[in-house]
Amino acid sequence: MLKTRQQLEEEENARLAPYAMKNSQSLGRLYKEKEDNGRMPFQRDRDRIIHCRAFRRLQAKTQVFVSYFGDHYRDRLTHSIEVAQIARDISRRLSLNEDLSECIALAHDLGHPPFGHGGEDALNESMQKYGLHFEHNEQSRRIIEKLEKLYPGFDGLNPTVEVLDGLLKHNPHKYETHIKFVMSPHLESQVADLSDEIAYTNHDLDDGLRSGIITMKQLKDFKLWNDAEKQVYEIHGKQAFSFGPDGERRLQSRTISRMIGRMIEDLQYQTESNLNAFGIDSIEKVRIQGRKIVSFSDAISPHLAELRDFLHENFYYHPTVHAQIEKGRNIIKELFIFYGKNPQKLPDPYLEAIKSGERPEIVIKDYIAGMTDHYAEEKFNENL
Repeated sequence: MLKTRQQLEEEENARLAPYAMKNSQSLGRLYKEKEDNGRMPFQRDRDRIIHCRAFRRLQAKTQVFVSYFGDHYRDRLTHSIEVAQIARDISRRLSLNEDLSECIALAHDLGHPPFGHGGEDALNESMQKYGLHFEHNEQSRRIIEKLEKLYPGFDGLNPTVEVLDGLLKHNPHKYETHIKFVMSPHLESQVADLSDEIAYTNHDLDDGLRSGIITMKQLKDFKLWNDAEKQVYEIHGKQAFSFGPDGERRLQSRTISRMIGRMIEDLQYQTESNLNAFGIDSIEKVRIQGRKIVSFSDAISPHLAELRDFLHENFYYHPTVHAQIEKGRNIIKELFIFYGKNPQKLPDPYLEAIKSGERPEIVIKDYIAGMTDHYAEEKFNENL
């Protein structure tokens, strides 16, 4: 028997924790739409995100290596999928709303420009000359609120308020939100935020090892790595990894998998402890908290910080990686200057936005932020 949306919501209300964000409690959408009889609101949001153009472009945007550096390294799309998978796992164990966490995870990097954080810094510097700024979470929200043009009657994807506000997961107090929260708008947003951290820490390590920029010998100095490797040997035996490069690659893969599992488990237990300690038994009490509720424990946080510092010093700023990012940073800065002097070179929809009263520098920012690595380089070579 097919279940209706109402039945699905009733089952969700019975299944989720009292502090979870439920579909039936959603504040709805900015533009009124007819409800889907077979899908709940957050399910519709997820589907719209997956089918939008900005999501598809993530497959050609830098995570660490530029997207065309190699076939086996992560791009923004694979990273976003990995974050969503982790967020769903965590939310399921904590009886939170998996669909909402997944929506935020899938959409969190929609606004990321080409060439990774170097590209983000370049756009921010360019915008500061006009008294403005650029931040990719804010741009992600702008994309699903305004820039996508897929539906009659409204711009953007018309997501629910909870997805829209959840995208401002790092510093929501800096931006105008629909609901006034002291910290994050809901636990599902906090889960997506730390799922991002779990994903990029471990998967950047994996890409670093695959590239040869990072070695396993270097990682022997870190407790999280050593503990995970020891567990792998206990499960499989050292002999299972003793045959050539394939053996080493299998060991790397299993060790990183164990690290991910350890971080997820730690976050789940610490968050449950926080919920009890802070007396969180409703979504209203989540909203008034002056602190994050979803967190890692003190036993793991410093070791996670050590790994992040190691990645910054030995991977992100390694000459091979840094040279690509610096090249991309220069491309974005030069493109911004070029289109500022030659706005007639912008595609017609962007010219129309300027004619409609949008500030040219904001339109140029939107255009460049939406580019893929390859397209930005192509436009640079074509015009400069």
